[in-house]
Amino acid sequence: MDLEIRKKEFVREFLKVQNEEIIIQLENILWKENKSVQDKAEPMSVEEFNLRIDKSMDDSRSGKLVEASDLKARMKKWS
Repeated sequence: MDLEIRKKEFVREFLKVQNEEIIIQLENILWKENKSVQDKAEPMSVEEFNLRIDKSMDDSRSGKLVEASDLKARMKKWS
């Protein structure tokens, strides 16, 4: 199964979870994994940082972004 499809399926199932303990466990897994990735990441240079900002601004101006409210509406349709 394609990774993007798996992530969407996971989000659909996650949104159905009503047990707070399960949510806490999943959060802990995610935070632990993110921390592990961050610990391995090398800091970016000021030049790279500025290039990323420029790209983000270009994406915003050209309409390549999705508003949070639009994303939430899309996610509601998944379930």
